[in-house]
Amino acid sequence: MIIAGVDIGNSTTEISIAKIDEQGYMHFLASAEVETTGTKGTVHNIKGIKEGLRHAMLKERLQIRDLDLIRLNEAAPVIGDTAMETITETIITDSTMVGHNPDTPAGQGVALGRTVLIKDLVEVRHKEAILVMVPKTMDYEFCAKCINAADQNIVGLILQRDEAVLVYNRLSKKIPIIDEVDGIDQLPVGKLAAIEVAAPGMTIKTLSNPYGIAKLFDLSASETSAVIPISKSLIGKKSAVVVKNTDGGMRETKIKAGTLTLKSHNEKSVTVSIDEGASAIMEAVRSIKDLQDIDGEHDTYVGDMLRRMKENLSELSEEASNHLTISDLLAIDTFVPVKVKGALAGEVAMEKAVAIAAMVQADKLPMNRLAKQLEAQVNIPVKVAGVEAVMAVIGAMTTKGTKLPLAILDLGGGSTDAALLDEKGQVRSIHLAGAGSFVTMLIDKELRLDNPMMAELIKRHPLAKVNSLYHMTMENGEVIFHHKPLPPKLYARVVVVTDEELIPIITDLSLERMVTVRQEIKHKVFVTNAIRALEKVAPDGNIRHIPNVVILGGSALDQEIPELIQQELANYNIVAGRGDIRGLMGPRNAVATGLVMSYLSEAFR
Repeated sequence: MIIAGVDIGNSTTEISIAKIDEQGYMHFLASAEVETTGTKGTVHNIKGIKEGLRHAMLKERLQIRDLDLIRLNEAAPVIGDTAMETITETIITDSTMVGHNPDTPAGQGVALGRTVLIKDLVEVRHKEAILVMVPKTMDYEFCAKCINAADQNIVGLILQRDEAVLVYNRLSKKIPIIDEVDGIDQLPVGKLAAIEVAAPGMTIKTLSNPYGIAKLFDLSASETSAVIPISKSLIGKKSAVVVKNTDGGMRETKIKAGTLTLKSHNEKSVTVSIDEGASAIMEAVRSIKDLQDIDGEHDTYVGDMLRRMKENLSELSEEASNHLTISDLLAIDTFVPVKVKGALAGEVAMEKAVAIAAMVQADKLPMNRLAKQLEAQVNIPVKVAGVEAVMAVIGAMTTKGTKLPLAILDLGGGSTDAALLDEKGQVRSIHLAGAGSFVTMLIDKELRLDNPMMAELIKRHPLAKVNSLYHMTMENGEVIFHHKPLPPKLYARVVVVTDEELIPIITDLSLERMVTVRQEIKHKVFVTNAIRALEKVAPDGNIRHIPNVVILGGSALDQEIPELIQQELANYNIVAGRGDIRGLMGPRNAVATGLVMSYLSEAFR
């Protein structure tokens, strides 16, 4: 008899194939892993299931029709979603202040003067200090000749082209120059402006300081307060330009962050505002022991997110949205880049935000409908065999060195799940919002990548700094030498180190900063959720009563996450580590393995 265990996960569908001989002994034959098609627990999963079965059976030169039984995990359809709620937004109107940060400035120091187009230079008769703006239509040689020949008091240059160094090398009087100002035609003419270029290896100090800007432009206390977004956006930059346009205005607008209302089964409710931060939100979540549902305030970002999640699952599960509930929520304090509106070079200010992961779960299990349709398509008996958490623990017990009571942490893409199997065979389980995809989103936002695929690579792989064409320094300090020269595009870049290639990260952030952000986000999401999950399944809520924890799932393959959890659980004297299912599969395939193994206990009961 050949049976298949099929674990439908949020992100992947895992298959385990086993043969039971005439003596009742089970032999595992093959396994496979494919991307889950559709939302977990809906009929849209069938396409992925069939593909996974085909791959697994082909490894033994068999066909799907050779199967005698397919066993599915009992999985409720779940949607995990995330939102970033920025608490404040800075709006700058009419280009009151403009910040900029080119990569190739020249010279150094601060210069203050009136903005003048180079074509109008001959018309300037007064000796007031001026900053000359040079459009891309003028090349560097002609620009340098014009500046050298001028008798005006030129204190600095603003170039549209990437030619600051070329112009600087040809000037008889050395002055600070910034370049790459694409929106130079939008800069106001005749206005007071300041440019700053930092010394090599340094960052600007005056224009990144609101009091420095106040001194240059003679600002009042209220005006100084208003330029904070500009100074914040220029912290850590090598160069900058700020223009004061007296025709403009500035205001800071408070966004309505919205509130969350958490409801319990005994009709108790707790309301918390998003702008109170993640700690207050999570304290409210912990205060509700029997959480029934979470509502978001209407016409707010968080309210719209929760409503959208319920509507999406309603369509997929064919269940009325008023029967769907938010079963869990994870809130994380973070910082996200907010574009300084009115700026000409995409300047951003890092503003406080609350990131939210939430989970919607259906009241009923449509798995029986899925099983019937799959059975009709493959003409093989299909059974919804067991609760996912129970199957995961059974599979985890094939990891050497484990014993009962045994807890598992299943770290997936959409959720963090935990289960505890005690000596009496009783199982307690929990599903929590926030896992791998949430971490990817946070990395993307905090590192200002605007590239989820790159954020996923940064999450999964080590980073390095390319120091020359022949060597690089890994994030752990190890120096790697190369016999062949590296591609020039990698020089002086931070790169993602994969098995196949080095991938450059286009950012001005340092290697150390990127590593710190990545590790902090993983700790906030996975360690926080690991403790939350184990508290919910532990006897009397005391984690110390759990002797063993096996870490499973796709995120358990991560280079750092299991170690972070192990370090935290060591404080509770818990033996924890990556699972090694059947001594072959590592932390994957636990549920599929458990589905197959549990068949024997049912068949011979």
